[in-house]
Amino acid sequence: MEQIQHLISDTNLTNSSMTYSYFTPEDFTDDYEMIAKTTKQFLKLDVKPQLEKGLSIENQNVRVLFEKAGDIGLLGIEVPEAYGGFELGKMVAGLVAEIMGAAGSFSVSFNIHVGVGTLPYVYFGTEAQKEKYLPKLTSGEWIGAYALTESNAGSDALNSKTTAVLNKEGTDWILNGEKQWITNAHLADCYVVFGKIAEGMTAFIVERTFEGVSVGPEEKKMGINGSSTATLILEDVKIPVGNVLGEIGKGHHIALNILNMARLKLAFANIGTAKHALHLSVAYAKERKQFSKALIGFTMIQEKVANMAVRIFGAESAAYRTAGEMDEALQSVDSVEELVRIVADFMIDCAINKVNSSEALDYIVDEAVQIHGGYGYMQEYEVENLYRDARINRIFEGTNEINRLAIAKGLLKKIEKGQLWSAKNEVDNRTHALTRHYGYLVKAKQLIGIVVKALAGPLGESIEEEQEYLGLLASMNERLFIMESALLRTEKALIKNGESEEKKKMLMSDVICEEGYRSIQTAAISFVSSALPDEDSRGLMLMEIQAISAPLYSNMFIKKREIIQGIIESARYSV
Repeated sequence: MEQIQHLISDTNLTNSSMTYSYFTPEDFTDDYEMIAKTTKQFLKLDVKPQLEKGLSIENQNVRVLFEKAGDIGLLGIEVPEAYGGFELGKMVAGLVAEIMGAAGSFSVSFNIHVGVGTLPYVYFGTEAQKEKYLPKLTSGEWIGAYALTESNAGSDALNSKTTAVLNKEGTDWILNGEKQWITNAHLADCYVVFGKIAEGMTAFIVERTFEGVSVGPEEKKMGINGSSTATLILEDVKIPVGNVLGEIGKGHHIALNILNMARLKLAFANIGTAKHALHLSVAYAKERKQFSKALIGFTMIQEKVANMAVRIFGAESAAYRTAGEMDEALQSVDSVEELVRIVADFMIDCAINKVNSSEALDYIVDEAVQIHGGYGYMQEYEVENLYRDARINRIFEGTNEINRLAIAKGLLKKIEKGQLWSAKNEVDNRTHALTRHYGYLVKAKQLIGIVVKALAGPLGESIEEEQEYLGLLASMNERLFIMESALLRTEKALIKNGESEEKKKMLMSDVICEEGYRSIQTAAISFVSSALPDEDSRGLMLMEIQAISAPLYSNMFIKKREIIQGIIESARYSV
């Protein structure tokens, strides 16, 4: 832990010293970049060699990596100093998670441990629980896991069949049930387990050594094979009453809010994996020749790389923006009730980041395999493994379908309260160079406003049962959030550095805004066409959509060719 501790003591590295107004990756100081460097060194010197040997539970190299991560301080980024951590917040935790995104299966084990395996104690634990568990989890002596999913309670995670009954003496809860697909199952020393009691869902701290705790065989998975995934079996397990985590009957507060935070952490990991896939793709395309010409010299390949970079820029802008806003909001928290309220306020943002980043990653690893051609299908090339590993991210932490429903329903609640656009989502065009970009953003909001008007019709009464419409509404809101985040990042950079220094950011946000507008327009047409049965009403509203005067569409091919020039030279994502 000394490496990061040294950085903090020398530089007064604390959240209170930073400005959170629309945080961007460029806002990290050199001090924070040293944490990034420490993480990269760990990845290069410790993780990569173990990945090459093949991670497995049997040869204990996963546990060795956890111990090393604990030694250098990477497991305690969000843990308070009193329990051996550094309390640096979600922006720095996001930076570490992003870099660890290139760590293959270990990235999954790592992020589960530092996220859902540790944060429940940080936010909901008693003082005694924090003192007992957090130092061990932070040092890597113990590994944590989170047990919510059951065979009949996947997306419907709160429909638990696991039960707990208080014994006659009132000293212990007797827990029975099975939890399925638990990451770190065979590694973990303690689990946060959710079960039902008379008062409702409740969270329990279950130690591996408790009598009646056992773990089923490792699952045979499509990907992430170096991480442990198995069933946690609980047979008359005695849980001391002091091991209830949070309030009795309010375990759903822990489950839902910890999952919100986990979705954001997963977004950062996806971004890191995407950057690694882009690097492998460009490096290969520069060396591989066809028709006496390097692949990267063909404009169709260049367009693929540009699309990868643009998707990463949008996801990166949105994730760091969200992390900065969450850090700022959580600074003033002084009660569990306030924590639950604040984290719930970020439900839409976290879900958007999870959906957008996982689908961006899927697109990017798919194109990475395509650029590699037949070699991309061979296991000796890393992109084959990235392709298989990436698929789980659209299922992890709530499927993308469940997250889209959450986004849409959250948006409907805002509409009911007259809060369609919150204060934080209002932006001003302070930079003339971005006039065109902002034009698309403003017109996109008008399109969504028209869709909201359509909800006043017959559909509005049953909208929560009409999932296709909710999906469209969520996708429109997702695109808008990415457009807005990219613009805020670019505007901030232009104000600081000027147009000549930030041309690539301008190009990327230009592509995101124009293509985002087109996507929202298409979704709005689909929504209105289906939502209004009356032809006259439908015709008028479609005419209203077509009448919106957006900026003139431009040559995306030329812009994307400009975007990739520095990327080709360095074979790295860069802005």
